[in-house]
Amino acid sequence: MAQYTAWDTHPEPLPVDSAPVPEYGTGSLADLLPTLAAGLGVPGMTAGITELTPADRNCVFLIDGLGWEQLRAHPDDAPFLSSLLESSRGGTGRPITAGYPATTATSLASVGTGLPPGAHGLPGYTVRNPDTGALMNQLRWQPWTAPGPWQPYPTVFGLAHEAGVHAAQVSSPTFANTPLTKVALSGGEFHGRLSGEDRMDCAAEQLARADRALVYTYYAEVDGAGHRFGVDSDTWRGQLGHVDRLVQRLAEQLPPRSALYVTADHGMIDVPFDEDHRIDFDEDWELKAGVALLGGEGRARHVYAVPGARNDVLTCWREVLGEQFWVASRDEAIAAGWFGPRIDDRVHERIGDVVAAARDDVLLIASEREPKESAMVGNHGSMTPAEQLVPLLEVRS
Repeated sequence: MAQYTAWDTHPEPLPVDSAPVPEYGTGSLADLLPTLAAGLGVPGMTAGITELTPADRNCVFLIDGLGWEQLRAHPDDAPFLSSLLESSRGGTGRPITAGYPATTATSLASVGTGLPPGAHGLPGYTVRNPDTGALMNQLRWQPWTAPGPWQPYPTVFGLAHEAGVHAAQVSSPTFANTPLTKVALSGGEFHGRLSGEDRMDCAAEQLARADRALVYTYYAEVDGAGHRFGVDSDTWRGQLGHVDRLVQRLAEQLPPRSALYVTADHGMIDVPFDEDHRIDFDEDWELKAGVALLGGEGRARHVYAVPGARNDVLTCWREVLGEQFWVASRDEAIAAGWFGPRIDDRVHERIGDVVAAARDDVLLIASEREPKESAMVGNHGSMTPAEQLVPLLEVRS
């Protein structure tokens, strides 16, 4: 009888259908603006988040990186936000879901277009451009790709503006003319303000400018602190306290008949710095075998195989990653609804031949090709509650 050692066996792979798929259509970020726009009478919009009550003036404040679980774990650092937890999702006290992957470029496109990732076409941090065969970073928009063909759908802001609703985005001046803003958040007016306080004041002013208004504002620094120092670090908690005061500042200035919704693009999880929790693709010959390009990010990978190696790569990744990741073929991930109920033809090949989403507190880094990302303390991207669940807090006037 053959003798087997510990490294000859691998854990049973996680079933693809055991991944907690986002609530597309009823409770995801892609459903938020269409729900608000439907309440404003914008043609073609559907109120997917049925728990929300229409308002004449609507403001969405998106706090980058502030997940539901992180907020609930820090009530003393965010007393005002914590006081609103029971208001979430129309007073049900429940969160909504970000969408997969739970990452900024994907989520902002879902928010602004009102479409899931499989339709708007930004299904990851980095994905392969089928026209060039090269990886494209969709957050930094590198290398340059024509924005219109990459994401051709109108934004909800643009449709609202055409319907006579005052639409405005209030954010850092840095984002005024970026390709990501163009494809995800354009339409109506853009107002650049450097400080968070000025953004809150400007957002309130924009709400008051018309009887029907749809306003968006954004704060990035909570996410940055989490990536660099980790969730629950002093720096992260300091940023949470600051944004808590910003939300209260805006809430106190709401004009009559307004609704303020506070949400996020994703949550975050800290990953320890050891070999058990950080698997290095660049040093793992098994994982590298047959792989032409490694896309996505550490907790939500797109894997592009060399011609003819797709099945071998899928088998190997399932064996090596075992119970730590949900590992699916492109067709399996699509069929399971990871990227939404529909996949546009132009988006199909942007999704990896193999898709790997972390379940445990692990990270698939690439220390040589992604040194900056591989050094991050806080990470996100997958479908775990810590990453996927985001608040939808509400204040009305």
